[in-house]
Amino acid sequence: MESKKPDYYFYIDDSGSRNPDKQDFTDRDDHLDHFALGGVLIATNDRELIMKKYNKFCEKWNITYPLHSSEIRSARKNFTWLKESKENKEKFTKEIGEFLVSLPVMGFASVIYRPGYNERYKEKYGDNRWRMCKTAYNVLIERVSKYLKKENKTMYVRFEEAGKVENKAIIKYTRDLKNDGHPFSFQTSKKYNPLTNEDYKKIILGRPKRKMKVNSLVQIADLYLYPMAKRKYDSGFIPWTMLYENKRVIDACLSEVDLNIEGIKYSCFDNLESKKPKQA
Repeated sequence: MESKKPDYYFYIDDSGSRNPDKQDFTDRDDHLDHFALGGVLIATNDRELIMKKYNKFCEKWNITYPLHSSEIRSARKNFTWLKESKENKEKFTKEIGEFLVSLPVMGFASVIYRPGYNERYKEKYGDNRWRMCKTAYNVLIERVSKYLKKENKTMYVRFEEAGKVENKAIIKYTRDLKNDGHPFSFQTSKKYNPLTNEDYKKIILGRPKRKMKVNSLVQIADLYLYPMAKRKYDSGFIPWTMLYENKRVIDACLSEVDLNIEGIKYSCFDNLESKKPKQA
């Protein structure tokens, strides 16, 4: 039961397939081949302001449907109108960027490069490899929790609904963190200064709850996640640089020393250049 009011809400979305064997980039216009979980940390007292900003932006553009990142980028489905006028598309792109950096939120993510993940773990573990969401979620929640622990703050976790199996997995991962701490090898994880299960019990209130895709705060998580994932492929990606320069992502607020243990986590990207699929 959720009775105590949290200091923050963390809204999570995903990007890519959780399945390590999924050849995801073949289905994508951007040819990215990863799985990512991430989103935005929002102070409880700022949620109403953010929803007002969201509504104001949508009203200005006469938008009565969700701001789905993939539809906007590809100008498909509800956003086919972006193809009608280059000038209008440029104006919309500029204004949605300004809207996103105006929000009092902090972006976090955990991004796993699929070819590198398989190269590192497939031979050793075969079909017993974890689904990528288990790794990504545990790392993501730890990074957010480290941020909150410094301030002695608490949070609720909210995530975009997926399938029943995926929804239950998120709840289980959180329960396991509270009961047992992180699931990683002590030898490989100790350099990251991992939190304990007692830390998670104090920081994460209640259990995660799923939210539908129409939820405005989940949509903002979606719009933040893609630039955080894309950044590893293209450090000059404009939506990323806007978030970074306006200190809306955790990496912009950390020292070089702390980035590796508290910042956005990019896993298994060691051989990115050699593994990148050719552009169409």
